[in-house]
Amino acid sequence: MGIHMKETTENIIQLDYSEEMRNSFRDYAISVIIARALPDVRDGLKPVQRRILYAMKELGLDPQKPHRKSARIVGDTMGKYHPHGDSSIYDALVRMTEDYSMSIPLVDGHGNFGSIDGDGSAAMRYTEARLSDGAMTMLDHLEKGLVPFIPNFDDSEKEPVVLPAMIPNLLINGSTGIAVGMATNIPPHNPAEVIDGAIAYLDNPEITLDKLMKYIPGPDFPTGGIIINQEDIRNIYETGEGKIRLRAATEIENGENGRKNIIITEIPYTVAGNKTKLVENLVILMKDKVFDEIYDVRDESSKEGIRVVIEVKKDRDTENLLNGLYKKTLMEDTYGVNMLAVKEQQPMVFSLKAMLKEFIVFQEELYTKEYEHLLAKTENRLEIVDGLIRATDVIDLIIEILRGSSSIGQAKACLTAGDITDIKFKSKASEKQAKTLDFTERQAEAILAMPLSRLIGLEILKLHEENDSLRNSIENYKLILSDKAELYRVIKTTLKEYKKTFNIPRRTQLSSITNVDYVEEVKIEDLYILIDRFGYTKSIDSVSYTRLSEDTIKEYPNIILCKNTDKLCLFTAESNMHQVKVSQIPKCKIKDKGALIHTLCKVDKENILLYTSFEQLFESQLVFSTKAGFIKLVSGIEFETIRSTISATKLEAGDEIVSIIMLSASEALAKDSKVILLTEKGASLGFQLEEIPEMKKTGRGVKSIELEKGDSVVLTVIPKPTDEYFLFKEKELCIKKVRLRKRAQKGQKAQLEK
Repeated sequence: MGIHMKETTENIIQLDYSEEMRNSFRDYAISVIIARALPDVRDGLKPVQRRILYAMKELGLDPQKPHRKSARIVGDTMGKYHPHGDSSIYDALVRMTEDYSMSIPLVDGHGNFGSIDGDGSAAMRYTEARLSDGAMTMLDHLEKGLVPFIPNFDDSEKEPVVLPAMIPNLLINGSTGIAVGMATNIPPHNPAEVIDGAIAYLDNPEITLDKLMKYIPGPDFPTGGIIINQEDIRNIYETGEGKIRLRAATEIENGENGRKNIIITEIPYTVAGNKTKLVENLVILMKDKVFDEIYDVRDESSKEGIRVVIEVKKDRDTENLLNGLYKKTLMEDTYGVNMLAVKEQQPMVFSLKAMLKEFIVFQEELYTKEYEHLLAKTENRLEIVDGLIRATDVIDLIIEILRGSSSIGQAKACLTAGDITDIKFKSKASEKQAKTLDFTERQAEAILAMPLSRLIGLEILKLHEENDSLRNSIENYKLILSDKAELYRVIKTTLKEYKKTFNIPRRTQLSSITNVDYVEEVKIEDLYILIDRFGYTKSIDSVSYTRLSEDTIKEYPNIILCKNTDKLCLFTAESNMHQVKVSQIPKCKIKDKGALIHTLCKVDKENILLYTSFEQLFESQLVFSTKAGFIKLVSGIEFETIRSTISATKLEAGDEIVSIIMLSASEALAKDSKVILLTEKGASLGFQLEEIPEMKKTGRGVKSIELEKGDSVVLTVIPKPTDEYFLFKEKELCIKKVRLRKRAQKGQKAQLEK
């Protein structure tokens, strides 16, 4: 059976797809930012945290009451206020119990709520919870109507927009959250210090940041540790952004058999809830011999505190090892600060002073509403007490009115308006006096409800005392509401009381420590660096090299023997010398390809003429010969440098180096050594080596040969006495060598480009 639908154009809405996506994503982003991920600057809570605490308050889970199953709390929160996943609600509940995450935990947990090691909490059906004393500082005044309430998601309940927080919770407990395109990361602080800072701001709203930092010198993480860049804290507090470098607190103890022990007593806040990962990281580094100095790693932590033991091998540098551990493990980490919070539905980055200002403004609003509430309540009570006192003065008349009335309404009308209609009196005098009565509605109701026991003399005396007390209170409330200084005095008094309650000693040390590099103990060994014709470079140990066949060795035109602590030096036709630490060259098996030399240094597309170790270069002399015919002799000592690239010689415009010959000390001093130059047009010239002047590397050299127009030097050689050939007879062979070299260089370029 089919259904026929009549097409109607009026039901079709034309929408631009990109515009609809833009609007939908904007709505989603705003919802995540405001309603889920970021805290409110006033109470420092995210919506899910606020709803959990309010649900617990509604369940009556005060600190003096028994714990209640977490599943019940999560169920109430989800069913009434937060219609999202139960796991996210429970995760938020668990975090509010963690004393290693919050300076003042807001929930008192009972059962397995996880640990600082990284153990997860038990399921919500097994754990129990109730509100902590810290949470009550934000919930105690809810019944006074200090904050607005809004309907929940289905209009079946009411929930507070913000909690009436009486302490600066956002700074004390911090906050972490990731929204759309933004994130917040506010570090926790010491409660006593933050309260002192708030009081200092109340005393002087124009207080400078430097003076404020005398009260709040920096974050105070529940896990302790050391902030090692104290000098950056001021800029963080001024801008609301920056990075804090946190380091584990350690002690050095004497161990067994002459060994030293590094004891980790406090860990960085960033590792809180994942201490096991830190210990595993240390064990892996020990097993992989990254730190050969480590003998053993043990976690001896208990309820008394953290104690991770790193045993150091005998006669090793403990301080140097500690520097290495800070550099390569989570014993030192970075905490990125971004003091982002929501103010009036807008996410904003706050400075320290701005955040305190928002708290104080909120306190003014709360205390004003509280004292307005108290004033109204006291005035209502005073009205009733005044009525009861007046009633005791005419109690006989009131009794006569009550006996002569046929209903409570009739008696009430007489008390409030002097209406004596249908009321029977004993005398005309009583009737006349009754007409003058003008009690208020509240007074009349109180009189009608008053028991006869209140007519005892002692009770009447108490009414007069209460009257005096109420009038004094009203006078005090009006003074507080009319004078901001008095209001601030009340706020300061309350804050000082909270300081006594939450007076926790500072746990995180503040310091300015300069990083000291870890000096790795390297075992010196011989290595062979093998470079093939395409420029692929690798190193192998001497034992592996001795096992290579001659055919394999022939595949590598450049083989350099050097120490693993040495440097590989490359000289190019463009007059540059590049250096690569041998330790940076991949140590491979012979079948492995290795890494292109161009990726190990800044040689780029230059033509490499010579490879050598720095140790060999330092004890040698180099003969530089250029295309334009310039030649010179330079000592290898000239090339000692810490820079990765330097200029090896001076060149004229358009000139380039064609040959670099490295000579040992004995070869350079040989009297019979001869230098032979070959040009592109076939000309050649020979002269004694001793005729070449020794110059600095910055020198251009001397002219070695007069060249015809369009001719250039293509090859320079220094034949050894054992060489059995004459260059004049083998010009073509030399030219062939030049072409082969250029072809190899082109192969390197092609491989690099590929």
